[in-house]
Amino acid sequence: MQPALTVDEALARILAAAAPIADVERRDLLAAHGQVLAEPLAARRTQPPFDASAMDGFAVRAADIAALPATLRLIGEAAAGRSFGGTLGAGEAVRIFTGAPVPAGADAIVIQEDADLSGTTVTVREGKPSIEHIRPRGGDFAAADVLLAANRKLTSRDITLAAAMGYPTLPVRRPPLVAILATGDELVLPGIEPGPDQIVCSNTFGVAGMVRAAGGTPRLLGIARDTETSLGEAVDRAAGADVLVTIGGASVGDHDLVGPVLKSRGMKLDFWKIAMRPGKPLMYGKLGAQHVLGLPGNPVSSLVCARLFLRPLIRALCGLPPETDVALMARTTTAITANGPRAHYMRGTTSRAPDGTLEVTPAASQDSSLMRPLAGADCLIVRPIGAAAVERGGEVPLLLLDF
Repeated sequence: MQPALTVDEALARILAAAAPIADVERRDLLAAHGQVLAEPLAARRTQPPFDASAMDGFAVRAADIAALPATLRLIGEAAAGRSFGGTLGAGEAVRIFTGAPVPAGADAIVIQEDADLSGTTVTVREGKPSIEHIRPRGGDFAAADVLLAANRKLTSRDITLAAAMGYPTLPVRRPPLVAILATGDELVLPGIEPGPDQIVCSNTFGVAGMVRAAGGTPRLLGIARDTETSLGEAVDRAAGADVLVTIGGASVGDHDLVGPVLKSRGMKLDFWKIAMRPGKPLMYGKLGAQHVLGLPGNPVSSLVCARLFLRPLIRALCGLPPETDVALMARTTTAITANGPRAHYMRGTTSRAPDGTLEVTPAASQDSSLMRPLAGADCLIVRPIGAAAVERGGEVPLLLLDF
C-alpha cells in the first residue's frame, strides 16, 4: 500500500508537474485586472510628456526674482490641457495651474501664496523657487522603459501604470480552466429538495470561488452518480480543461469509483494519501496533459485541501511564483493536545489581548463535516506531525484563511 506523503512532499510533486500555460490572450484594461502579464511591458510614451507645474501660481524666470520683492508683468495663462503658446521674456510672468505645461523661457514657479496679482502686475513678496514645483519631462518614466515584468498578477496599480504607458489592451496568460465535478448518489444541487438519504452539494461552489480568486476559470460539471457510466461521461465532459477537480469518491472504499474510472481512461496516478487532517484521501495524477486532483468529500476537508494544493497548482499554471505563507504566531487561549502522525490544520479564530498580543481560539469541534465552524474561523492552526502538547498561552503557527 502506498505510504501517506507529507503535505510538503505532495505539494512538491504537484508543482514539479506544472508548467505555465503558454497561451496568450489580449484583454482590455478592465478585463486584464487580476490576470497574469505574459510579456514584459515597455512604455510607449514619456510621462510627463512635458515639464509640468506641480503647483498653482506663476511661471517666471528665476533670475527675475533673485531679489525680493520683485514686480513682473502678467502676459498670459497656462492650465491643464491648455498651454501658453508664447515664450516668457525678462520681467514677465504667466499665471499657471497644477498640471499645466511650463511655458518656454520659464524655469521657476512662484506659488500663489507668495505673490499678489493686481491687473497685469504680479508682485512676488516672498519665498524661493523649489525644484519640486516643476515636474520634469520624463520624471516618472520615458518611452521604451520596461516598467512591468512578465509573470506578474496585475493589480489596480499596475493597470493604472499600463494605461499611462499608452496601452489600451494587455497580453495576459490564458487563465487555467478548472473543471469541477462533485460525485455521489447522496448529493443534490442547492434549490432541490434532498431525498431522505441525501444532502445538498456545497463543496463545489466553495472550490469554484477559490479557483476564481486564485486566477483560474471554474467550469462546473454538476454531480456524477456512483456508477462507472455516470463518472465516465462526466470525466469526458472535462476534456480541454487544464485541471480536473473531483470532489468525493477518491478513497479506496467499495463505492469510491473515481480512481478506477480515471485510470481506465488513461490517468497516471501519482499519489492518493496525505499525512494530514482534515483531508487524508487526496488523489493526484495526470490524464494526458490534464492535471487531476481528487479532493475529499467532506466540506472542510475539500476546502482545506484546495487551499493547500489546488491554489498553488493554479498559481504555477499562471506562471506565478509559489506563495510564501508568512509564519504568523499566536498565543492560544486554550490548551491543545499533542498531535499524532498526521499534520493537523485546526480551525481557529484570532483576537487581540489587552496588551495587543495576537491570540487564537480553536473551534470547539474539528469535525471535518461541519461547515459552520469553518465559516466562523479566520485561520488554521498548523499542528505539525508529532507536535507536542501546548499549554494555554503557548505559541502556535497560523495560516490565515482568505477563501
